[in-house]
Amino acid sequence: MKTAYWLIGLLVCSFSLAAQPVQDRLARAVEKLQADAQMKHALLGMRVVNATTGEKVFEVNAQTGLAPASCQKIITSAAALELLGPAYRYETVLGYTGRITRNKLHGDLYLQGSGDPSLGSWRYEPTKEDRQLQQVLTLLQQKDIRKMEGELIGLAGKWEQETLPGGWIWDDIGNYYGAGSAALNWHENQYDLVLRSGSAIGDTVAVVDARPAPVGVSLQSQALAAAKGTGDNAYIYLPPFASQGFVRGTIPVEEKAFVIAGSFPDPAMQLLSTVNDFLGRSGITPASYRVLYGKTIPGGQELGKIYSPPLDSLNYWFMRKSINLYGEAFLKTIAFESTGKGSTDKGVELVKKFWKERGIEASALRIIDGSGLSPQNRVTADALVDVLQYARGRSWFPAFYEALPLFNQMKLKSGTIGGAKSFAGYHTAKDGTTYTVAIIVNNYDGSAGEMVRKMFQVLDELK
Repeated sequence: MKTAYWLIGLLVCSFSLAAQPVQDRLARAVEKLQADAQMKHALLGMRVVNATTGEKVFEVNAQTGLAPASCQKIITSAAALELLGPAYRYETVLGYTGRITRNKLHGDLYLQGSGDPSLGSWRYEPTKEDRQLQQVLTLLQQKDIRKMEGELIGLAGKWEQETLPGGWIWDDIGNYYGAGSAALNWHENQYDLVLRSGSAIGDTVAVVDARPAPVGVSLQSQALAAAKGTGDNAYIYLPPFASQGFVRGTIPVEEKAFVIAGSFPDPAMQLLSTVNDFLGRSGITPASYRVLYGKTIPGGQELGKIYSPPLDSLNYWFMRKSINLYGEAFLKTIAFESTGKGSTDKGVELVKKFWKERGIEASALRIIDGSGLSPQNRVTADALVDVLQYARGRSWFPAFYEALPLFNQMKLKSGTIGGAKSFAGYHTAKDGTTYTVAIIVNNYDGSAGEMVRKMFQVLDELK
């Protein structure tokens, strides 16, 4: 009988808790999280609104600027879809100067870049490396060019030479997620580095191969073998336009072909080297190749254009797989289309201006890049929710929504950098209420996985 009463009491208590307003449940869950040992020196910002009405449901520190990590991509994504349009396509122009006689080009071959981050990408059938190289060859053959005696020249036009935003840290920029954005990009500006470790802890790790190999780069390994099961703790240190880099950190012992991914220090030269080699194998051998900045095709003839997938397709992978390169390209493209100059700083200025005109204070968006990789970015949870709410009313919203990953059975963008975790997006509760939410934690202690689990416990109150 006592057991029966206990069960009834438990059920009554459960029903009572479930019946409490969502505001109270969230307040209780947040109070529990903030009392957790991992949060002793941390700061949490959160805001939840009813997505349909815009009515505030819950907030805490919603006006405090915090490092948002990749949740900042929401800001760039929505601005790019609105300012450039979901159908926007990048164009890479193939052209030449000089004359063509007897199937031979007496002049130079040009590739004019527009910042396309998908050139040579494996994510889309039309952009795969072999397809796009063949496209270049076909355009030459259509003009009966079978030989040439001039140079292969990459033109950066009015895109800045600097590939990286300010604020990116040394530990990131040589690795695949730290790939910079250029007027001419290739293979998402990344390569695989194959490593081999010895059988004893502390053995030096050897570099076996690089696929594709960064042009003109020598990589020296200073990495060491660690215990089995320790995973990937190796990092590549290679700044933009450098010829010497280092691999440091650890990989497990007894690995024969352990793969980590790095970023090309000079994306434009990587593309030209690849095209040059391909043309050489096809019998069309340029005398040399080089990149010119601040130049457009000087009175030459256009052979054709290579188009990117539409922006909404690029945005899908930008959000779904959190590709930092795409965000930096979007930012520069917004600047280029508005001012004629592809610049990170101008892109940031225009994005902030765009959101200010839509009611988000500039001080709520202290951003210096398009992807959120810089730890210097500061964004409020309130601003993230406002951006998400704005997106709901736009014609491109279905594509934007589809691009959001699924976390904790919710459509959320996630963010992770050192000491920072964030989630922002949408959720429809069992009762049909749709919520827009942003939650950011900075300076937490301990395991990132544990912090995520505890953040999800808070978000579970929306279910």
